[in-house]
Amino acid sequence: MTPAPTPTPYLNPLDTMRFPVLAISFLLTLPTTVCAQKDNAIKSAAMHADTNWPTALKLWEWAEPGYQEKQSAAALAAIAEKAGFTVKKGVAGIPTSFTAEFGKGKPTIGILGEFDALPELSQEAVPFRKPREGSNGYGQACGHHLFGVASLSAALAIGEQIKAGKIKGTVRFYMCPAEEGGSAKVFMARAGLFDDCDTVLHWHPGSQNLAGDATCLARIAAKFRYYGIPSHASGAPEKGRSALEGLILAMHGVELLRQHTPDGTRLHHTITSGGGAPNVVPEFAEGFFYVRHPKAETVKQLYPRLLKCAQAGALATETKLEVVYLGGTMEILPNNTLAEVAKKNLTTLNDLKYDAGELAFALRIQETFPEKVPLDGIAKVFDSSGKSSGGSTDVGDVSWIVPVTGFSTACWVPGTPGHSWQAVACGGTTIGKKGMNLAARTLAATAWDLFTEPQLIKDAKLEHAKRLDGRKYEAMLEKDQPPPLDYRNPPKQAARE
Repeated sequence: MTPAPTPTPYLNPLDTMRFPVLAISFLLTLPTTVCAQKDNAIKSAAMHADTNWPTALKLWEWAEPGYQEKQSAAALAAIAEKAGFTVKKGVAGIPTSFTAEFGKGKPTIGILGEFDALPELSQEAVPFRKPREGSNGYGQACGHHLFGVASLSAALAIGEQIKAGKIKGTVRFYMCPAEEGGSAKVFMARAGLFDDCDTVLHWHPGSQNLAGDATCLARIAAKFRYYGIPSHASGAPEKGRSALEGLILAMHGVELLRQHTPDGTRLHHTITSGGGAPNVVPEFAEGFFYVRHPKAETVKQLYPRLLKCAQAGALATETKLEVVYLGGTMEILPNNTLAEVAKKNLTTLNDLKYDAGELAFALRIQETFPEKVPLDGIAKVFDSSGKSSGGSTDVGDVSWIVPVTGFSTACWVPGTPGHSWQAVACGGTTIGKKGMNLAARTLAATAWDLFTEPQLIKDAKLEHAKRLDGRKYEAMLEKDQPPPLDYRNPPKQAARE
């Protein structure tokens, strides 16, 4: 891949061939000095993103699992500390979490970051399937190495503006582990870490530039562990009780349950441990289960039915069931006031285009897709208003406490599905770098608008209260439930513990 050219941080707003009329009109109403100051914040975010690109690549190479992001956390915290931010490590009882804050007083604007990877998706930065030699088997298939670095780069840029006296208030960066099933933000929310924020911003790598008033699915996750009696599967099968058969019956029950769930329900499961030899009755088996729906209230009603399937498997096979409840995440509560600000900035700042090397990479990787998507889509910003991502995120819990908005930038070749080796490959190239830089600039521009236009925050809070409609946030956790710091550990190890 060829090195990424330095992106244009903030283009001429009078270039009507590239900018929407709405964005031009908005910029022309601002005093020249204000535009220049915002321009400086955007340029700074671009500079920090470029400077921190080697760190993003390190996170990509380390690809650390949820709650085990030790190297990644240390690297990002060191950058924040060097910039003069006040860093608090191990927040909410999570060793790899931290907050980094600069400034004082109101408003307090939060910027979220993530950095965990996914199993079985190790991949080199090449457009064909090639797991990395010597890796831990994990890959940054959701682009969280880009997520964390872009968000931190934007926070650093805003911190500089606060230090220079250009804006007043507090910027706080949140490094949030284990988004992929571990739900760290839920525990951080329960600990009150977002209670004093006025608004919170986030973004996510994707194959398109997306912004708008979007939401996601609520989700509950659990592991079902079965303990049976081992014996010779042929010589003495009557003496054994198969843990695997208990799990298989549970999974079959879940399949039958699908027909009798509300529209929009998603049920997922995988076997994380199922025995070691066909001639041994498995003593231990473990399955990992999700239940999702657009509404958290429905997810809460569905989980007991999922649990009954697990219990039935144990009952029928005379095995013992252990339930490891990992907690749940809420659906995102949209905020159109904030979404419009982010969309305007993303549309104005989007300058993505591929050079010759990137184009060749993109065309080659598209050969691995069943359908090809036009590559010129990276020059556009698509409206996600009123839509759902189809996935789940613990950002949802934050959105029930404080007004939140997010967006996506094209860090992957158009058509790339998330949680794929293709996403990992793109994230290790300048295609990922350019998308990350655009995200950092958009975050900084959006944060600047919120710091300098108090009415935006007031309107966002009014909308937030209206969407809550008197409902109170309550984390989908058991009483005193600790963060599942070992949820990515091998299941046999968890069983012995």
